[in-house]
Amino acid sequence: MAFKLSTPKGTRDFSPLEVSKRNYIFSIIRTQFENFGFQPIETPSFENSDTLMGKYGEEGDRLIFKILNSGDFLDKVNPDELESINYKQLTSKISEKALRYDLTVPFARYVVQHQNEIEFPFKRYQIQPVWRADRPQKGRFREFYQCDADVVGSTSLWQEVELVQLYDSVFTSLGLTGITIKVNNRKILSGIAEVIGATDKLIDFTVALDKLDKIGEDGVKNEMTQKGISPEAIQKVQPLFNFTGSINQKLENLESLLSTSETGKKGIEELKFICENVSKLGLQNAVLDLDVTLARGLNYYTGAIFEVSAPKSVSMGSIGGGGRYDDLTGIFGLKNVSGVGISFGLDRIYLVLEELNLFPQTIINSVKVLFLNYGEDEALIALSAIKKLRNLNINVEFYPDDLKIEKQYKYAEKRLIEFVIKEISDGIFTIKNLKTGQQLNLNFDDLVSMLH
Repeated sequence: MAFKLSTPKGTRDFSPLEVSKRNYIFSIIRTQFENFGFQPIETPSFENSDTLMGKYGEEGDRLIFKILNSGDFLDKVNPDELESINYKQLTSKISEKALRYDLTVPFARYVVQHQNEIEFPFKRYQIQPVWRADRPQKGRFREFYQCDADVVGSTSLWQEVELVQLYDSVFTSLGLTGITIKVNNRKILSGIAEVIGATDKLIDFTVALDKLDKIGEDGVKNEMTQKGISPEAIQKVQPLFNFTGSINQKLENLESLLSTSETGKKGIEELKFICENVSKLGLQNAVLDLDVTLARGLNYYTGAIFEVSAPKSVSMGSIGGGGRYDDLTGIFGLKNVSGVGISFGLDRIYLVLEELNLFPQTIINSVKVLFLNYGEDEALIALSAIKKLRNLNINVEFYPDDLKIEKQYKYAEKRLIEFVIKEISDGIFTIKNLKTGQQLNLNFDDLVSMLH
């Protein structure tokens, strides 16, 4: 039986066209990151397991890809332990490293490790792949890129206001309209858990609530019941399942619900500051909305939480998210360093742009002109001109083989190259537009003007 080649489940190959489109997104995100004052860093693809484990909650920990130790990975395992089937105990002995799950925790490790070299507040951006042992589906892969922007060393809520502006700027530059930036605050969720008497079930409560748009009201209630949250507590949160109105109306309702919770009232105060100032500054295209069910399921957020929804015309989950994590670096020994950040889901953004046909035509045709090959003498003349054009940052290609001209034309058409140089004689270039069929005779300067 022949061996069938494939990529691992949840991963993909990318064609030249797909890479060009992805680079287009990267370029816009990177430009906006730097426009807002963020600096680039990179961290390793894998971290020590104890750096990652325990930072994403129980569900997140299960999705971390572990790497077997080099050499005899069973070297530290007692033969009796192999029969006990205690996978947690066994994993720690055969795997000491893991692929990064996101960019935020490695960034926190970076800050702690390099704290004496960093000028605070430190604004960094990072565009690198991450890995999750998730169930692949549309828009969800096991290997994918994240594009993060974070600020550490400042408790100012103006950072949250700016991050909302950054989201708006990126999606506006990508031509995406109909974007909704959802915002919530973990202090509000803590306050709700407090007033319903489920403080000890905060993580279970928020993880279940965060799934409202996926599994519906009944599904959330069932999960809360399974996690040990009482029917009385679930009844008290009933208003959250139909929490509608303007941001101000939602805040007023929250003030009533959380009147006995100091933590909850602090969260409302923070949300008011963010929403009011975003409103005063205005957004170009995106809409800001308060979503009290938004939790994101990660236990390191302590303040504002963000999630970006794609246009309603596209069937897609969130295409970005983030929040404030005041104590994240504390888990690595660096106390009192507040942080806040957002992330862009490159792969989902790609699918949305593709579905809405928003990729510019210019990025598809990376090569502007193809010089045809008529033989050795002509090739040298052509390559001399090509060198000058490339020095002027014009993308040019030379067909390497002296084959039938019809075949060279077909190559240009399949590559979606707009122009071909048919002939060069006494410094005059005969250029043909393959789309229109128009043919011109131009000197070098006019050729340059046409191709720019």
